[in-house]
Amino acid sequence: MFRVLPLLVAICLSGCSKATPTTENATTAAAAAATPAAAPGQTLPAPAAKPVPAELPAVVARVNGEEIQKAEFEKAVESFEASAGGPVPADHRDQVLRSVLDQMISYKLLVQEARNRRLTVTDVEVNDRIGQIRAQFPTEEAFTQALAAQKTTLAQLRNDSRSDMLVNSMLESEIGSKIKVTPAQADDFYAKNPAQFKQPERVHASHILIGFPQDADAAAKAAARAKAVKVLAEVKSGKDFAALAKQYSSDPGSAANGGDLGLFQQGQMVGPFDKAAFSMKEGQTSDLVETQFGFHIIRVIEKLPTRDVPLEEVRGEILQFLEGREKQQATQSFVGSLKTKGKIEIFM
Repeated sequence: MFRVLPLLVAICLSGCSKATPTTENATTAAAAAATPAAAPGQTLPAPAAKPVPAELPAVVARVNGEEIQKAEFEKAVESFEASAGGPVPADHRDQVLRSVLDQMISYKLLVQEARNRRLTVTDVEVNDRIGQIRAQFPTEEAFTQALAAQKTTLAQLRNDSRSDMLVNSMLESEIGSKIKVTPAQADDFYAKNPAQFKQPERVHASHILIGFPQDADAAAKAAARAKAVKVLAEVKSGKDFAALAKQYSSDPGSAANGGDLGLFQQGQMVGPFDKAAFSMKEGQTSDLVETQFGFHIIRVIEKLPTRDVPLEEVRGEILQFLEGREKQQATQSFVGSLKTKGKIEIFM
């Protein structure tokens, strides 16, 4: 796949992601949206963007006579914010909004070109795509709620899916079938970018969380602490840690697995939890560790030292990365040719 509709991305995120929105996430995403791709180890400055007016016109652009409405544009910006995990930072507003508009223009050009080539997608193929999206949600109600959250309908989702499939079919024929990345290229990339393949120290740990709300008062925290102290006593008495996690832990993501968090590296967990886990030895169990989520009892199962990841482990991923990068560059070039031939009017 060369591209997924921002709308489909947002819908899938609403059903598959539990990330907490943060300004930091949004700032990082905003910078990425406004900055062209850089080579490994290279940072490119974001180009200056023309200021976007506070009040947008009813029609923000016209592509070969087809309008991009303000409402359509605002929905795309909301989708960007959903994937970024927060609102567009004020100091990146111009770059992000113009980047979003440029992507919409590019996509409209691609859809128009696919239609000009008289490409088709069958209803069966569209139904299969909708089924794949539905399957990412635990219930039909959750799927319906995601559509509502994105201010769209099933009919619109079908139309967008059909357009997306037309574009991908065209790009696969125009670009994908012509791109060949060899194992030798992957080996060369690995040799020239050793820093990319250093894996930091990791910890495999389990925990039991006795949670409290982030706005909990002193009484609620005291009650949670008292319960956590009792659970810790049971752990220290030799009772099965996994069974206690299933019984008591309020972390829905790990409780069913006996509290198992899998492997993680420094910086992936909240500060106090991270500090405790990486300061312990294999087999050790912590005292109570307080974070904004509650009181944790942590058991370190395994610690893996820093290592250089062997080429054999990552050759496949490198090949995918290099192929994706070449597809992206070729797609940008293809879109550039469509822009040169097309009539694009921007009103903001």
